[in-house]
Amino acid sequence: TNRGQLIIPPVTTERTELTGYDRFSIDNLSELNGRWVLINVIPEQTCNEECLDAIYKTRQLRLMMSKDLTRILRVALIFEQIKPNISADWWKDDARLLRAKPDQTLMEKLEKIRAGKVPDGMLFLMDPFGNLMMQYEPGFDPYDVKADLKKLLRISQIG
Repeated sequence: TNRGQLIIPPVTTERTELTGYDRFSIDNLSELNGRWVLINVIPEQTCNEECLDAIYKTRQLRLMMSKDLTRILRVALIFEQIKPNISADWWKDDARLLRAKPDQTLMEKLEKIRAGKVPDGMLFLMDPFGNLMMQYEPGFDPYDVKADLKKLLRISQIG
């Protein structure tokens, strides 16, 4: 009954595969431990309209989770080095969004899941143990993600 695509088997990640992109993210990346994580992917040096829309949708989605809000965090995975003045516009009104650079191992895992290049606007869901377990195509409906998350959080004994 899930609305996104299950990743079978789930892909295990290590928190060491992520490096904070800016000072805020470096200081707060440890907050990911034990939480459900919505991962927005920015594979290019630009964040096109679909990418910006996905970041906005996950922001709104987290707010829609009301009492479960504290169980969920958001991360923008930035594959390429981007000039800070350009990227600052992408999340200027989004102070709680963590920004991280994946190491080569994590980028390869994501590309293996997708069987190729990861598109702009892609969303991954990571469980509190660091397993990538669901994916949503670019242009995803946040209400579909919300339905899946509600179900997962209701049955979850963790995070």
